[in-house]
Amino acid sequence: MGGEDWQKLKSIAASAYDYENDPRWADYWSNILIPPHMASRNDVVHHFKHKFYQRYIDPGLVVEPMTASSSSQSARPSDVQPSSSSSSSSTISSNQPRQRNTGQANRTSGTSTAPASNLTSLRWDRQTIQFSVNAWVFVVAVLSIFPLTPLNLSNRAYRLSFLGTGCSSLYSLYSLYGKPRAWNMQAVQVWLQSVIVTKDFIYFIYCLTFVTSHLYLKFALIPVLCRALEHVAKFLRRNFSRSSLYRKYLEETCVWVESNVTTLNILSSHSEIGLGFLLVVSLLSWQRNIIQTFMYWQILKLMYHAPATAGCHQSVWSKIGTLVNPLLQRYAPFMNTPISTIQRWWFR
Repeated sequence: MGGEDWQKLKSIAASAYDYENDPRWADYWSNILIPPHMASRNDVVHHFKHKFYQRYIDPGLVVEPMTASSSSQSARPSDVQPSSSSSSSSTISSNQPRQRNTGQANRTSGTSTAPASNLTSLRWDRQTIQFSVNAWVFVVAVLSIFPLTPLNLSNRAYRLSFLGTGCSSLYSLYSLYGKPRAWNMQAVQVWLQSVIVTKDFIYFIYCLTFVTSHLYLKFALIPVLCRALEHVAKFLRRNFSRSSLYRKYLEETCVWVESNVTTLNILSSHSEIGLGFLLVVSLLSWQRNIIQTFMYWQILKLMYHAPATAGCHQSVWSKIGTLVNPLLQRYAPFMNTPISTIQRWWFR
């Protein structure tokens, strides 16, 4: 895959990133001094979101400079370019108040606040729905892995956990990207290209793989639990921080979860890769499912290359290679040819 293709994938991942749930974005945006009428421009917000993504998430992302009309009207203290040229656009005064993005779309041009209020209500409803579904998924998943749960109830909870996470991921995709503009091959292909590298799409396919399987691998619930826990903790911190019940019983746990998101992602990556090898081993049993195993390894390949999950997965695979390659070279050199073939497919 060429450099331009990689940059295209990185740009899609940057556009799909959940900025509203990242507290660093609010602080970053508050330090950008721009006139109020510029803050509502999609191209300006899009540019600075990509700059944020480049700084904090993926330094390899190349952010194109803003057009002359936009760059003459907006500037960030750390990215501003000295210029002596004058333009007819508005200039930033020394006492210009800072615009802070609270995730509620409260910037308006001063003519009407009704559309902003409606958008605030809509976004609140989306967040509440996601919280409700993920809280339900977390409870059901815990019930499924609890040792004393009856087998029939445990298996049903197992499937419901994947079903709930799949619905949550699909709803998130619909909220961010909508549906294809038309139900024909070309429109669907364009829509898929915009969502295929997002974390929500990957989790949707992940859940679809296991909810339709006759295997009950409780190990596969670890990524589901981590995802649900992260969503629930973020929602509680942002909406119940003043509640005495939250401060007494939940605050410490939620703070720990938000400060250890990377740890949860690494745990999920280890379990996802380990699950791939477990499915390969299951091919030797009477419960084998060749199609599911092949599909799951395609998902692992996507996780390795997709910017949203590549960091953790590449790190885990690097550790596995460091550990396994010397042993193969020493005790099984005949495996070099098949491993090289697999690697060509993997990196293709």
